[in-house]
Amino acid sequence: MKILGISAFYHDSAAAIIEDGKIIAAAQEERFTRKKHDSSFPKNAVAFCLKYAGASIDELDAVVFYDKPLLKFERLLETYYNFAPKGLRSFIMAMPVWLKEKLFLKNMIRKALEEVEPFDTKKLTLLFPEHHLSHAASAFYPSPFEESAILTIDGVGEWATASIGLGKGKSIKILKELQFPNSVGLLYSACTYWLGFRVNSGEYKLMGLAPYGNPNSEEVQRFVKIIKEHLVEIKEDGSIWLNQAYFNYATGLKMVYDDKWEKLFGFGRRDEKNPLEQKHCNLAFAIQQVTEEVVYKMAAHARELTGCPNLVLAGGVALNCVSNGKIMHAKIFDKIWIQPAAGDAGGALGAAQAAYHLHFKKERIVSTKADDMLGSYLGPTYSDQDIELSFKKQKAVYKKVENFDALATEVAGVLADGNVVGWFQGRMEFGPRALGNRSILGDARNEEMQLKLNLKIKYRESFRPFAPSVLAESASKYFDLDEPSPYMLLVTDVDNSIKKEVPTNYNELPMMERLYVSRSKIPAITHIDFSARVQTVHPETNERYHKLLQAFEEKTGIGLLVNTSFNVRGEPIVCTPEDAFRCFMNTEMDFLVVGNYILDKRVQDKAAFGERPREVFAAD
Repeated sequence: MKILGISAFYHDSAAAIIEDGKIIAAAQEERFTRKKHDSSFPKNAVAFCLKYAGASIDELDAVVFYDKPLLKFERLLETYYNFAPKGLRSFIMAMPVWLKEKLFLKNMIRKALEEVEPFDTKKLTLLFPEHHLSHAASAFYPSPFEESAILTIDGVGEWATASIGLGKGKSIKILKELQFPNSVGLLYSACTYWLGFRVNSGEYKLMGLAPYGNPNSEEVQRFVKIIKEHLVEIKEDGSIWLNQAYFNYATGLKMVYDDKWEKLFGFGRRDEKNPLEQKHCNLAFAIQQVTEEVVYKMAAHARELTGCPNLVLAGGVALNCVSNGKIMHAKIFDKIWIQPAAGDAGGALGAAQAAYHLHFKKERIVSTKADDMLGSYLGPTYSDQDIELSFKKQKAVYKKVENFDALATEVAGVLADGNVVGWFQGRMEFGPRALGNRSILGDARNEEMQLKLNLKIKYRESFRPFAPSVLAESASKYFDLDEPSPYMLLVTDVDNSIKKEVPTNYNELPMMERLYVSRSKIPAITHIDFSARVQTVHPETNERYHKLLQAFEEKTGIGLLVNTSFNVRGEPIVCTPEDAFRCFMNTEMDFLVVGNYILDKRVQDKAAFGERPREVFAAD
């Protein structure tokens, strides 16, 4: 039985295909179109999934869309009605799109699929599970648990903004929901907007900025008090009530009422072009603290409701690695598993799995491995012939090293010398994190690496932290971590043995001064609060990357590297060898490794490459 899942028309469109319950392939549309967070119908991702599965559309048992558009339309109408006459302008703008397109989504999907390949439209089975059920399915079915509590949290689906469920065998039962307009995801997005970042893409920047807040300052405590007294009421079960007098997202064209927020916090919305100040960092810290409290209480209530020792997580808020780390350390649950494509892209996978187990009532075989995600390496891969043809077309100068062990040793030496390496191997990752197949790598011991990567490679804000990839068997030597973290979705502290002493007035120092204080023996991945977003690398899921880390450990005595996604600011992660070479040449990366091929920037014909226009991506 073959089932295709699709998410589209909001942000992060994607497609995924499963066969007899097993995940075969999945990818986001942005990787093919090179438009970050592309929301269009994922025809390129669909074409890839079908090709990789060796299937035609006519051979599919079902095509499954990740939410129910009519239910979402009901929420839209009811919200406008309840808030009338507010939101008239937004209503007038939204209705034509819904009446022309989204209410006729079945026809839209059929026509879009016909652009991929011709098929018999009469035989096509289209299914529409609810949004949070798709998230729940994406979290539970690939997990290694026979039974678990399920927690999904995001901005909003149809009505639900968070849900608690119980997964057991092939069944999923939703036990409780929080509904729109009350949403911790939208609260976080509102603060993302207020601090000058883009909603639905800049939330991770807010998370990275939060540790620059001074936890001991009166301003942070005042901001937390303001948030809790005026914006959100938090119940003991983690449910919340948002004071809509301060929010404009329900019926307006902006997240908040700017004049009211300015009066509350004492400063206006930051323009993204203006520098960050301490007050912005303090507000980021405050909203992160409030979010962690809400998510913690939701998780505790999930344990109480289900009595289950295992937890699985999905939804956009499940990408808040700091919050996840707090749940892990609180030991509310014995085991936690987080869907690596936790946002809307992962809804495509969950939709297909929900159809297989719930609609077609097929039994579930629980993984005997870490999980059923195959390391989240579910995208396209390229043969040696593909790679060589691409490099010849690009006029690239390259060398092939037939023996991978020899290649790993050579690259480890290049990294130990302080060079930055673009690392492109095997199948592309599914989800927002580069996990060692489409990564930019550096030496975490290097004091200048964090700044170099941000300013000369990624072309992004200097405050942004970088994550470490570490040998799974060595993780506890460097981090306060006794759980696997294969998908870079847990934040924890670096181990006390590698921390350095900082000035007594460290938290009072200006933001950029704190950034340049050396905090540990692996400074490039140690955030200013001594935390790190850790990826544990396992030979079972990524033998090549594991071998590279081993080679680096043999050379330097340290089994970890800086790992950031292979892209520049505003660009999706690279998909093809051609994408990789273009990014390599457009940045100050030193070496590029694609499969068994290694390229040295110093010997490339820069003049020939310079004749081609450099790609400029919009700020993310």
